[in-house]
Amino acid sequence: MIEKYENEVLAFIQAEMTQDQAHDINHVLRVVKTAKSLCSSETAMLEIVLPAAYLHDCFFFPKNHPDRSTSSMVAADKAINFLTSIGYPSEYLEGIHHAIVAHSFSADIKPETIEAQIVQDADRLDAIGAIGIARCLQVGTTLGVKLYSNDDPFCSQRSPDDRKFSIDHFYVKLLRLADAMNTVSAQTEAQNRINFMKKYLRQLETEV
Repeated sequence: MIEKYENEVLAFIQAEMTQDQAHDINHVLRVVKTAKSLCSSETAMLEIVLPAAYLHDCFFFPKNHPDRSTSSMVAADKAINFLTSIGYPSEYLEGIHHAIVAHSFSADIKPETIEAQIVQDADRLDAIGAIGIARCLQVGTTLGVKLYSNDDPFCSQRSPDDRKFSIDHFYVKLLRLADAMNTVSAQTEAQNRINFMKKYLRQLETEV
């Protein structure tokens, strides 16, 4: 059934994903790919997971915006309006809305369904590993923050501040994401990606 609507959903999100380099259509496509894999492993409803994965970032405020934590609610409402306009089956809309609202780290809303857990996990997996490092640096560049602190690059003797240094974001959020995964499949993949990030930090330490 979902294949009937997928091209319309993809066309819509391709037009909407103009926010920044770290939140582009390639981010969406990676989240969709991961969500499909998790959906298969965890036996969830693709009719909910796939539209939510495609549309989870159809709207968001910039990282430094005071209303950042409300982005997922605005995105969820926008997604449902679009899905309704193309005649998407109404029995799935509530589940899709919740999955989009709950995906956001800043919103801090617990995912109550396996489908919402999968969308949240897929989005958070894209924040870690090799692609996570690249996205972190992209966001830091956009916000104009320095790469690291000259005095204490790896936060050995100070509290991390990712408003000033990109590498600090590893310690504020990214290295903690493995513990925040909901599904077993995502937990395993997250640990692999976190291990890669720790290797990156060890290599970086030899170079600065």
